[in-house]
Amino acid sequence: MKQPLSAIRDHGIRVFSSRGDFSATPAATDSIEVVADADVVFLGLKAYSLPELAPRIADLLQPRTAVIAAQNGIPWWYFQHHEGPLAGRVLASVDPCGVVSAAINADSVIGCVVYASTEIVAPGVIKHIEGTRFTLGEPDGTASERCEVISNAFVAAGLKCPVNQRIRDEIWLKLLGNAAFNPTTALTGATLAQLGQLPEMVTLLRAVMEECAAVAGALGAKIPVSLERRLHAGFEVGDHKTSMLQDLEAGKPLEIDCITGAVIEIADQLGVPVPHTRTIHACTKLLDTHTASQRGDPLPAVNPTA
Repeated sequence: MKQPLSAIRDHGIRVFSSRGDFSATPAATDSIEVVADADVVFLGLKAYSLPELAPRIADLLQPRTAVIAAQNGIPWWYFQHHEGPLAGRVLASVDPCGVVSAAINADSVIGCVVYASTEIVAPGVIKHIEGTRFTLGEPDGTASERCEVISNAFVAAGLKCPVNQRIRDEIWLKLLGNAAFNPTTALTGATLAQLGQLPEMVTLLRAVMEECAAVAGALGAKIPVSLERRLHAGFEVGDHKTSMLQDLEAGKPLEIDCITGAVIEIADQLGVPVPHTRTIHACTKLLDTHTASQRGDPLPAVNPTA
C-alpha cells in the first residue's frame, strides 16, 4: 500500500461526503522548510508529535506568522494569556519539559477547535461523516483582524469558521466528548452509535463528562451547551469510529495524555475528584503500552508510586 505522501502526490486527495464528493491536488511535501515564508501555519499534528517538531518549526517562522493550533485535548498554550487559576502553568501531560511553550511564541498562536468527523479509507482517500466547523479564537480573548481574515478564507472555501473570544469554552466543549468517547471506543471497539446502546455505558460516559465539566468550571470555563446535549450529540454522529479507535486499528500511538491525562493533571492541581476519568485513562494507557510493545516502540517508564 502506498504511503499517504506518495498517494497524495500521485492522485491528490479524494473526499467522499454526503455534501458532495470532490478531489483536490494540493502541493504535498515532507520538507518542513516550506513553512518559512508562510503567513499562517496550521498544525494538524497529533499532540504527542509536537515536542519533537515544535523547535524545528519555530526556527523557520517569521515574526508575522500566525500559528493555528488544531490539536485535540488541552493545547500547550492553554494557560498562556490566562488570568484564572494555574495562570502560566505548563502541563507535563501536554508539553513535557515545556519544549513547545519555549519554542513557539505565545503571541503567534491562534486557538482552533475542529468539529469534523472523518475516516481515512485509504492513503489520500477520506470519508467525511459530518461537521465542517473550525472555531478560531485568540488566547488573550481579543477580537483580532487576523482571526477575521483567516475565518473569511475558511468560509470562502465552504466551511464554517466562527471566531469566539472565549475559545477555551469551546476547547472544553469538545474535550467533554473526546475524554468520554475516544478512550471508551478504543477500549471496546465500538462506534459512537454503539456506545449509546448500553445504559451502563451511557452512565459511565455521563460521569466522565460531569468530571471534566467540574474541572472546566474550576478554571472559569463555561460549557455552552448542556451535558446531556453534548452526550447525545456524540451518539447522533452514528456508526463512526473515533480518531483514537482509528489510530488503534492502524497500530499508531494513542493521543491520550493531552485528553484524559491533561484533565487528571489539572484536576489534581485544583483538588477536583475525577475517579471515572482516572480509571478510563489508566486502562487506555495500558492498551497503548501493549500496542507499543507490538509495534516495537520503546515502552514508557513506569512510576511505581503513581
